[in-house]
Amino acid sequence: MKLNKIGVIVLILALVVGTFAGCGSDTKGDTDEKVLVYGSGDYTSINPALYEHGEINSLIFTGLTAHNSENKVVPSLAKSWDYDEGSYTYTFHLRDDVTFHDGKPFTAEDVKFTLETIMNPDNGSEIASNYEDITSVDIVDDYTVKISMKAPNVAMLDYLTIGILPKHLLEGKDIITDDFNQKPIGTGPFMLSNWDKGQSITLEKYDDFYLGAAKLDKVIFKIVEDYDARALQLKSGELDLAQVTPKAAKEFENKDGFKLNIMKTADYRGIMYNFNNPLFGNNKELPKAFSYAIDRQAIVDSVLLGHGEVAYSPLQISEYNNPNIEKYEYNPEKAKQILEEAGWIIGDSEYYEKDGKELGFTINNKQGDQVRVDMSNICAQNLQDIGVNAKVEVNSKIDWANQDSFLVGWGSPFDPDDHTYKVFGTDKGSNYNGYSNKKVDEILQKARETEDFEARLPLYEEFQKELSNDPPYTFIAYIDAMYVSKEGVTGITPETVLGHHGVGIFWNIQDWDIK
Repeated sequence: MKLNKIGVIVLILALVVGTFAGCGSDTKGDTDEKVLVYGSGDYTSINPALYEHGEINSLIFTGLTAHNSENKVVPSLAKSWDYDEGSYTYTFHLRDDVTFHDGKPFTAEDVKFTLETIMNPDNGSEIASNYEDITSVDIVDDYTVKISMKAPNVAMLDYLTIGILPKHLLEGKDIITDDFNQKPIGTGPFMLSNWDKGQSITLEKYDDFYLGAAKLDKVIFKIVEDYDARALQLKSGELDLAQVTPKAAKEFENKDGFKLNIMKTADYRGIMYNFNNPLFGNNKELPKAFSYAIDRQAIVDSVLLGHGEVAYSPLQISEYNNPNIEKYEYNPEKAKQILEEAGWIIGDSEYYEKDGKELGFTINNKQGDQVRVDMSNICAQNLQDIGVNAKVEVNSKIDWANQDSFLVGWGSPFDPDDHTYKVFGTDKGSNYNGYSNKKVDEILQKARETEDFEARLPLYEEFQKELSNDPPYTFIAYIDAMYVSKEGVTGITPETVLGHHGVGIFWNIQDWDIK
């Protein structure tokens, strides 16, 4: 049959429309599906036993315990537990209605396997120091497990929120290199469906999730490293939810079709000095001087647009905060005085020098986080103003061992042991700058073994005082997390205090909906 010109045009238009419709379905799926597209950082491996920085973990995995909207510990895979004070032993009574995403039942064997995997030094887990007090994990029966410790560890219930791994898939394998890290299987509300490297990670709801199937059918972690790019993709409709910079967030205030969630965090930023570097290893006065030299309130005002507060401690957003310590308020003259008392003099270059060496260093940043870069630039300018040749670099990877310094971020809204013991303790898993202070080590060890709040409080107050006397960082600011969502997204709890990188927003993802 021959087609006239009109028929040909109609046929071409039909093909074009069909092509574009097909392209749209790749991103959002079928029109009847409830799909949330989230602007995410990139991943190379997903394994909660090895890597701390994994927001996606909370969707794929669940732990013996969990945190609620107030960051309090609640039951999860363990329906209850007992604690024997004499032997420092927890007995966990596990749910018997839980399966992994492959249909295999969850049992005490998986708990023992996961914890022993974390504690195995050969695996190099980033969170191993959280569990170093555990002496044994003993199986009583399929749904009862005992965890014994050498001393009390008040934070242990917080640390047991860690996702449980399937022993039947990993036993006898090299957990660092196994394909499981790219094909994770857990007991969480969502399971991995597709991983397009560097582009997106698609999760589908797990119908047999023990708390009931999620309301969302899919959650797509779309890889958008740059925060400004996320804002653009929110506007274009490519994203339903993303964390953005304070400057970008202003564009969404009272904007039709969007909701701006400004959430408090325990997430702070600071300059982490590398004490393995002779400059800082041999000149302990430098962190003090540099801390006085930096106008942190100006950073809060100009970079965070007031959405944060000046930082002076790693426990500032905590009931354990000690406000009665040296806060290093902006005082450039004090900074110069400290340098000159330590033998630094202004040279011909108009920078300080000592023993023929100019005082200069680089503040490194990982690419993709403009807020950190902006903070670093102000810090460098403040330091230049007092005679320090400070520069800023942005890199694709972090070279912990060889860099001068790094614009670091840490923070936990949970027990004060978290992100202190492993960050500031000598040779602990997240101590990336070689900081070592014997008194700090002793205080942190005693604090994690002290159960009574009234007895713990002065220990953490003393810890903060010692940290201010011998600073590992220049603490800069605590930051609010700015999450922008499409108006139809429900389930976000704006009152929840979030953690490092704004992690924690997905604590109740199984209850989220999108309309």
